[in-house]
Amino acid sequence: MVKHYRPAGKKKEGNAAKFLTRTQALKQLQISLPLFRKLCILKGVTPREPKKKFKGNDKTYYHVKDISFLHHEPLREIHRAIRVHERKIKKAEAKKNVERANRLRERISKPKIDRIIRQRYPRFVDALGELDDCLTMVHLFASLPATESTKIDVERVHKCRRLAHEWQAFVSRTHKLRKTFVSVKGIYYQAEVERQTITWLTPHSLQQVVSNDVDIPTMLNFLQIYEPLLGFINFHLYHSIKLKYPPILDPRLEALAADLYALSRYANARPAILNSEASQSVESEQLESKPIGAETENENSELRLAQLQHQLPSNEPGALMHLVEKAAGEDEEEYDEETRQCKNLFQNVKIFLSREVPRESLLFVIPAFGGIVSWEGEGAPFVESDQGITHQIVDREAQGHRFLSREYVQPQWVFDCVNARIILPTENYLVGRIPPPHLSPFVDYDEEGAYVPEYAKIIKHLQAAARKEVLPLLGLEKDLEDPQNLLADGVIDRAAANHAAKEKQKMMNHELRYQEDLKKELQGATYTSAGSTAREETSAGLIQTGESTNNGQANVDNDADMSNILLSRKKRKLLEAMRISNERKQAKYDVITRRAQNQRS
Repeated sequence: MVKHYRPAGKKKEGNAAKFLTRTQALKQLQISLPLFRKLCILKGVTPREPKKKFKGNDKTYYHVKDISFLHHEPLREIHRAIRVHERKIKKAEAKKNVERANRLRERISKPKIDRIIRQRYPRFVDALGELDDCLTMVHLFASLPATESTKIDVERVHKCRRLAHEWQAFVSRTHKLRKTFVSVKGIYYQAEVERQTITWLTPHSLQQVVSNDVDIPTMLNFLQIYEPLLGFINFHLYHSIKLKYPPILDPRLEALAADLYALSRYANARPAILNSEASQSVESEQLESKPIGAETENENSELRLAQLQHQLPSNEPGALMHLVEKAAGEDEEEYDEETRQCKNLFQNVKIFLSREVPRESLLFVIPAFGGIVSWEGEGAPFVESDQGITHQIVDREAQGHRFLSREYVQPQWVFDCVNARIILPTENYLVGRIPPPHLSPFVDYDEEGAYVPEYAKIIKHLQAAARKEVLPLLGLEKDLEDPQNLLADGVIDRAAANHAAKEKQKMMNHELRYQEDLKKELQGATYTSAGSTAREETSAGLIQTGESTNNGQANVDNDADMSNILLSRKKRKLLEAMRISNERKQAKYDVITRRAQNQRS
């Protein structure tokens, strides 16, 4: 066969005209592969999958419009200038001209991402909708160690930690947190901000080890756009609740690594007083500014501390966490029903944290649901011997001194109370006992065919009792005649359950035929003898031989085959997919039920 020949000047057609491979894109843009990856990450350009891969299945394809979009990007020229500037630095270092190298290193420019963020997210709601990966990445780098081998500097880690704490302080102050779940990977949080559901993952407060197979440069490219994005979002959210951004923190609490508590103190101050005092502090700064020279670091810290003392009342630290709880009714009217419920969950609870529990996570969760919390250490709002403490979170059996006026519970009690939206009994969470299973709030147990754990049923009854509703007792809401329920309760074995299920299905089919024949008889139409057969079998006490059973099953199968033949091909495929899906759900349900039964036995 003669190969199709296209003249040299003829235009390309089809997928060859709409898509480019990565190699062709690099040649067209005249940039290196790392820079191309960086530009694609910053601009949000992703590979495409054409219907026909004209260059082979092992190639990566991009749309022509995306490549032309990158071709007119000013960042391409900016990075070229940066690369030329780095060559000058290397040349000065090679000539051992240290002064010139240091001078050039100070003058190196950094590209700004503000314009790209405005292009990618023209509305604030668009930025909130894509905040999941941003928060997960920022919280991850906030816990990573700063090492030269991974090219993670200390300033970047501190900036990520500050941004993460500012976000958590806003969510905690406005009571926007909805769900939390502790898993092996980390702690999942879900918040609802301006009708946008945001879910992110934070690592456990342990020493993180960066392995060699992790692509740190690519993650740093993502972080380059995530840091200013989260900063802009925090700026907008803080101004929406009439707070100044960036917040002014207490240097003493910053030195004690209590950044989240310091931000909570700042956010819990009254917005009106805060704005007025902030304006006064700005005016005093302008009047007292020195014309010559800059202030030293000690003077800066004293000024920040003085501003904080002006903005926050000089009460005991414990009262600073709930200054706005009894504020005017304006904030209460702004809250919806769900936010009001979250705000009042731990309203009458005063919690103290021991040193072995995850302090940072609990300091974020408990105030988000209206609780008062303290910890063991310097700078805490109240000490352990406070008589007003109702619960103490501990995670070890050995306790030096126990107070009879409080309850000692494990950290899981807080997360389960948050997910259930009620104060759960503490008997199962006492120190030394194995706590109940930590159920995921992201699983819908009301779905058809879903396995519902026993503890989920208990929580459901406790929630109904809190709403003053009456539900049937556990075990009585099930149909005892259902063979699957009898199998789950251990009344019968699997063989007997399968036989009973077949008999029940057969009786339902005969009953359905009998009802149809009665309708036809009343209408005066002809009907089959299936109804009379069903009546005879019912009156005879369901005494059937093996031959009649096989005939009845054959009739049922024939009816099913006839109904499938009358359907179209698309509907038959859909029906088959539904059958396979139901079988998989049933098999999964049987496995979980068998495991639960084995654990009980």
